[in-house]
Amino acid sequence: MQPEQREIIRVEDLTVTYNSQMILDHVSFTVAAGDVFVILGGSGSGKSTLLKHLIGLYKPASGHILINGEDIIAAEGRDRLAILRKIGVMYQSSALFGSMTVLENVSLPLEEFTALPSDAIRLIALIKLKQVGLENFGNHMPSELSGGMQKRAAIARAMALDPRVLFLDEPSAGLDPITSAELDELILSLSRTLKITFVIVSHELSSIFTIADRVIMLDKQTKGIVATGHPHELRDHSDNPRVRQFFSRLPSSRT
Repeated sequence: MQPEQREIIRVEDLTVTYNSQMILDHVSFTVAAGDVFVILGGSGSGKSTLLKHLIGLYKPASGHILINGEDIIAAEGRDRLAILRKIGVMYQSSALFGSMTVLENVSLPLEEFTALPSDAIRLIALIKLKQVGLENFGNHMPSELSGGMQKRAAIARAMALDPRVLFLDEPSAGLDPITSAELDELILSLSRTLKITFVIVSHELSSIFTIADRVIMLDKQTKGIVATGHPHELRDHSDNPRVRQFFSRLPSSRT
């Protein structure tokens, strides 16, 4: 019997509203340390909204989000910043600063949040670039990189402060199938070698089946979670027709 994995994220009764409209209604789930955890669902189901709450951009109407036992919603001031420093975020657009080199982009969190000397910051940034396969592209501008390389650079920047959890928003968006598969392999490699926990918003089924240890599926109608588990099991054994439809890409008439 395998030992039970330690819980690193706990979401309790999270309720999210926008302009008095309910988006998520009492959503609860946990993420085990070291897992690649994927949030999925149809358009308008609240995937990106949930992610923005998990990384502290928004406060919910009610509920709790605990990262490594600390409530990011209740925390304020320095306590809140200390929690946020333990996570890294890669946005869908990569969000690299176009006026800075790739190395400068990766160095930025270290310059902002540490008192390390410049030589140490440069060395750490180079190490992060090597971990994503971009050690020879530090002096390039983001515009000189392909879409896949920009995503890798954004992941390197997200890892700059050695976070325990990395949040990725649609990492495969806009990538061709080969580049997307290469990014999947990078995520799996980082998960295995660095023991990073990944929380990923995605609707790319090929990627989900490749990388996910566990998924939750959000549903626009119920405003909550309609399925939890491994994607292959949900596809093959779920008794929810909407879940089977999503994972099998079947039209409604065939579910």
